[in-house]
Parts: sequence; structure tokens; C-alpha cells
Amino acid sequence: MNNVFLPIQLLANWLTYTVFRLSRQTLAADAVNFFIYDTIKIFILLFVIIFIVSIIRSFLPQEKIRRILSHKYSLVGNILAALFGVITPFCTCSAIPLFLGFLEAGVPLGVTFSFLVASPMVNEIALVLLLGLFGWKIALLYFTSGLLIAIFSGFIIGRLNVENLLSKNGLQLKANSKNSDQDLTWSGRFLRAKNYSIRVVKDIWPYIVIGIGIGALIHGLIPTDALAKYAGSGQWYSVPIAVLIGIPLYAKEAGVIPLVSVLTEKGVSMGTTLAFMMSATGLSLPEFLILKKVMKTKLIVIFAGIVGLGILFTGYLFNFILK
Repeated sequence: MNNVFLPIQLLANWLTYTVFRLSRQTLAADAVNFFIYDTIKIFILLFVIIFIVSIIRSFLPQEKIRRILSHKYSLVGNILAALFGVITPFCTCSAIPLFLGFLEAGVPLGVTFSFLVASPMVNEIALVLLLGLFGWKIALLYFTSGLLIAIFSGFIIGRLNVENLLSKNGLQLKANSKNSDQDLTWSGRFLRAKNYSIRVVKDIWPYIVIGIGIGALIHGLIPTDALAKYAGSGQWYSVPIAVLIGIPLYAKEAGVIPLVSVLTEKGVSMGTTLAFMMSATGLSLPEFLILKKVMKTKLIVIFAGIVGLGILFTGYLFNFILK
């Protein structure tokens, strides 16, 4: 995947080091480079993923999608959505188009959240990297805990009956859930997918830019030593500090796991480092800003709170098991 985006990285490098003349290996250069690269990449990913999902969805009867994920035993739907999230290697922003598609198909809100949590938090890249760096026990613990957080977070949100906390845009998606594209021609499908993709990207682009900008600043301005100092004390508060630091960082597993490796080398406990990684990948600031378009702030707070508590529990549990 990184080779696909190599031209974007080369463009980001050229703008950062040649056009803006920032010195290499400085925090400012890292922040600017991160912002340029991730902004361009996220916009491309968003458009492509929304477009592909729109095409696929035009062939799938929405009633069938709803029926599969709206199992009479609600927990089954959460499990299926979380497992589907595991095999889709998306970051939080890239997973949102599928999340919106589930809403539009009339899938229960709690089930859609199980997917939204699992997709960025647990994937095969993270598992392979953790397996290579720390062994199969850590990889298995990470996979199991991430999957359980996704399943039970969605299950709890579903039981709270908070669909009234969807915004006008979110309610409109639910209202459109009975629309059918089954009789469209190929040209009609492509046209509708293109128009829908452009509309969604135009609607959320300011939130993406602001979120990635904040994440880039923190990404470039918080060195590893400072992170290890404040989150690696071994005190009870080290896990929540790691989670709070991770949320605005906005990172993907492949990018954050090397940082996790450095933190463990500096003496930070495994539970604390994994809590940091889960918060950075599963609770990102850009994700919250985009979700603000389809749900009210109270629902975002409920979602972040439930997932955050699950991550805290996992961090403390890992520290207890692996001490």
C-alpha cells in the first residue's frame, strides 16, 4: 500500500524540504510533511472508497444487508460487523464511508458502531507487526481485546437507544434506507457513485483538514521522550495519560507500532503502550469531526466514552497480566 502512495510522499517531501525549505529531521518539518501527505492520501482514499462502496451497494439489496446485520439476537450483528471491520484495513476516516453506508441501509446504529471501532483498531497489518516485534501472545491479546471492545461498545450503544441523537444528515440517511438502485445501468451506477462521492467529500473536507492539521501539530511536536516520560511512570495514571495523548495524534497501526516498540524499549509497560496505540487508531480527532456531520455531540461523547473505557480496561488488564 505504501508503494501506491509513494508519489504523494515524494510530493510531500518536495513541498516540505524544497519549496518550504524546512530542515530535515525537525519537528516542524515532520508536522508539515505529515499534514501534506495524510491530507492528500485521505482525500484520495475517501473518494475511491466511497465510490467503490456506492457501486457495490447498488448491487446489494439494502434489505438483505439489513437482514444479515440485524440479527434477532442483537449481539450476533455486533459480532459480524466487528469481524467485517477486522478484515477491512481502513483508518478511522476511511472506515466512515462504510459506516454511513450501513446507516443508509437501515442497519441498527449499535451494529454500525461495532464496525467503526473494529476497522481501524484491529487489522492484519497491526497483527503481523506485533507478531514480529513482540510474539504471538501479545498479538493475540491485542486482537482479542480490540475485537471485544468493538463488539461490546456497539452492543451497549445499541441498547441505549440513542438514534434520536443522530443529526439531520444522519436521520436523512436512515430515511433513505429504502431507496433501491437495483434497476440502474452501469453508466447510471457510475454517475450516481461519482456524484455521491463528490457530495460527501465536499461536505466533510473542512473537518478532515482541521482534524489532520491538529493531529499533524501534535504528531510533530510531541517527541517520544516526552511521551515516555509522562506515560511511562508506571503509576495508575499512566494508562489514562497515554490514552489522552493518543486521541489527537491520529495515526494508523503501521505508523504507530514502531513508536510502540520505542516506548517499550524506554521502559513503558506493554498495557500502557497498547492503550496508547488503540486510542491513536480507534479514537481519532478527524473521525470525531467527520462524525459531527451525522450525529450530535452527545452521541460522539457517548461513543468515545464507551470505547475509551474499554481501552483503559485493556491497558490495566495487560499491565496486570504482563507485569
